[in-house]
Amino acid sequence: MMTSEYDFLKKFLKSRSGLVLSDEKQYLVESRLMPVARRHNLNGLSELILAISKPGSMMLQSDVVEAMTTNESFFFRDKSPFENFRKVMLPHLLEARKSRRSARIWCAAASTGQEPYSLSMYLKEDKAKVGGFRFEILGTDISNEVLEKARTGIYSQFEVQRGLPIQMLLKYFSQQGELWQMAPEIRAMVQWRKLNLLENFSHLGEFDIIFCRNVLIYFDQQTKIDVLNRIYRQLPDDGFLVLGAAETVVGLTDSFEPYPDLRGVYRKKQAASRPAGSTNRPERPSAKPSTSRSSIQALAGGSRF
Repeated sequence: MMTSEYDFLKKFLKSRSGLVLSDEKQYLVESRLMPVARRHNLNGLSELILAISKPGSMMLQSDVVEAMTTNESFFFRDKSPFENFRKVMLPHLLEARKSRRSARIWCAAASTGQEPYSLSMYLKEDKAKVGGFRFEILGTDISNEVLEKARTGIYSQFEVQRGLPIQMLLKYFSQQGELWQMAPEIRAMVQWRKLNLLENFSHLGEFDIIFCRNVLIYFDQQTKIDVLNRIYRQLPDDGFLVLGAAETVVGLTDSFEPYPDLRGVYRKKQAASRPAGSTNRPERPSAKPSTSRSSIQALAGGSRF
């Protein structure tokens, strides 16, 4: 691949997905995009690069972006975010939202679905505590391929062995040959939607918890700042933002601060002085005023316990 061709691909991928590639990643580009070129009957990467620069190549452009997207995920990944959800975030919501008895959770860059399904299983496990509450869980990703897998809830033996307790495997999955499928009642708790974090997502409405883990690390600093500032507007004053273990808001925005004693969890700085469980707007609808409640429910579903 010529230097000019690689430079074009780097600019293309950054503009379309936020992915920033260093010069030494050329081998990775070649290994991931050659199958895409063959699938589209193109003779190598030079023809592929020429093709994506032409009008009417949206399908090929999408395939290129999906091929370069890292889709690493597994159940209860890093453990602590899910323990924090169960021990701190969930009790807070049950108290702070007890009048409206509903809460919304967004898993951004959810890949093949293990993160939102992990949250769903915990909610099922805590059914006695959350009785009568409606939880809307939305999983989004830029890749159609991983979203389709997430919807089916079908995983390999290797995938269910990564982080998933055996008790939950037996309780919430059914075996289909060498594969395992998530139980229908767990799959029904999550709605899926294709979404590019570089684009406007204000139409999704307000969320009480936003998981945006292990995706900012692929963006440059300005893109990280932009995404975090827009996430800020999607959270209520007492909402939670959960980032990956290698991610931080430090040096990017003053709008968030670390939640005390919760690694990787952040809150709005303006909410820091209020007692736990309090909020200036407890009864505010979960969607923005311009988005109807019925449209939000159609988008994000919801399970009542």
